[in-house]
Amino acid sequence: MDAELDGNRGVVVLGIDGRRLRLEDLPPPGTRRWVIRRKAEVVAGVRAGLITLEEACARYTLSVEEFLSWQRSIDRHGMRGLRTTRIQDYRAAARRSGHMRTAE
Repeated sequence: MDAELDGNRGVVVLGIDGRRLRLEDLPPPGTRRWVIRRKAEVVAGVRAGLITLEEACARYTLSVEEFLSWQRSIDRHGMRGLRTTRIQDYRAAARRSGHMRTAE
C-alpha cells in the first residue's frame, strides 16, 4: 500500500500486492464477505484518495467506526490485524499495553 509518481499521469497507487490499484480494482459495491485482502484494498484506496471515506462507507454499507477499526488494525498489527478471528486477541493485548480506549 504505497504511492509513486508516474511521469505524465501523476500519482500511481500501489495495492497490497505491489500492483497498481485503481478504483475498478476495489471490491465491488455491496461486498458482504470481507476477507483480509478486500479490507486492506479499501483502506489503501481511501488513504490514497481513490475513494473518500464517505464514498467507501456508502459503497460497502460500512459504518465510519468499522472502517476506522480496519485502519487502526492495519496500523497496529499489519494486515494480520484484519483477521476477524484474531480481533479479540489483539484487543486483549491492546488493553494490557494501554493502547485501547474504553467507553466511559
